[in-house]
Amino acid sequence: MLLLVLIASFTCFSSSAQTLAGEKFGKTLNLGVGVGYYQNYYGSHMPVLHANLELDVAKNFTLAPFISFYKYQRDYYWGNHNYPYRNYYYRETVIPIGVKGSYYFDQFLNAGSKWDFYMAGSIGFAYRSVTWEDGYDGERYATRRSPLYLDLHVGTEYHLNSKLGLFLDLSSGVSTLGLAVHF
Repeated sequence: MLLLVLIASFTCFSSSAQTLAGEKFGKTLNLGVGVGYYQNYYGSHMPVLHANLELDVAKNFTLAPFISFYKYQRDYYWGNHNYPYRNYYYRETVIPIGVKGSYYFDQFLNAGSKWDFYMAGSIGFAYRSVTWEDGYDGERYATRRSPLYLDLHVGTEYHLNSKLGLFLDLSSGVSTLGLAVHF
């Protein structure tokens, strides 16, 4: 994925100015809500807010800086000889920030002008904040995750008109349904 991003960046910033032939996918603001499964997460999902700005890089390829936000609370029943057994909680806020590279298969699939189909990969860093309830002195496993954020996607967009579309993005980490605004 990193190699793909580097190749796309080189193509975008190469000295030869060339116009992109065919359909343009970039200059699109994607705003979505959905469900997230954070890396190494303990089998639970979290509601997610997601935004990215897609920019054309090469024919059928875009890069999109993104930011997502999800928050989770989990309860634990814990105690020992110094603390009474009871339910304790922790709250985790995760904010992934990075870039998503998307390749569109519209030409290959002979899709009509109303539909876009893509596969993508995201790379970035996830800022995490974990807050434990006062009095909890047990194991704190939630703090042992890497800040590296990786995600694989497959998605589609249905164009309502030339300025608005609805998209569905299914992925290994953050799956969203949302509104695409084309500029």
